[in-house]
Amino acid sequence: MITISDKAGQVTAINIFTVEIPEQQQRIVDFLVENQDIPMRQPGFISASVHTSLDGKRVINYVQWHSQKDMEVAMKDQDFIAMKEKVGNFAPHDFNFYQVVVTMEA
Repeated sequence: MITISDKAGQVTAINIFTVEIPEQQQRIVDFLVENQDIPMRQPGFISASVHTSLDGKRVINYVQWHSQKDMEVAMKDQDFIAMKEKVGNFAPHDFNFYQVVVTMEA
C-alpha cells in the first residue's frame, strides 16, 4: 500500500496534464502504466500514483522519491528523459517538485 509521508528529505513530483477531451485521459494513463518500469528502476523511487479528474479534463501523476538527490539522478537517466519528453507531448502539463509538510487522517 502506498503511504504519503512527511518524512524529512522525501520529494514528490506532481505532473498535472490538462486534456481537451476525456478520451485523452486514458491515453496518458496507458502510457504511464506501460512505462512504469522506467521510474521504478531508478534509485530512490518510492511510489507513483496516477489520478484522473472526474470531469475528464486532467491527469495527475504523483511520484515520490527518497530524496531530491535521487530525483535529480533519475532526471539524468536517458530512458527517464525520453519518457518524460514523450508523455509531455500528450497534453499541456505543469511539472513541479514538492515536499509533504503535513499529513492528516481520520
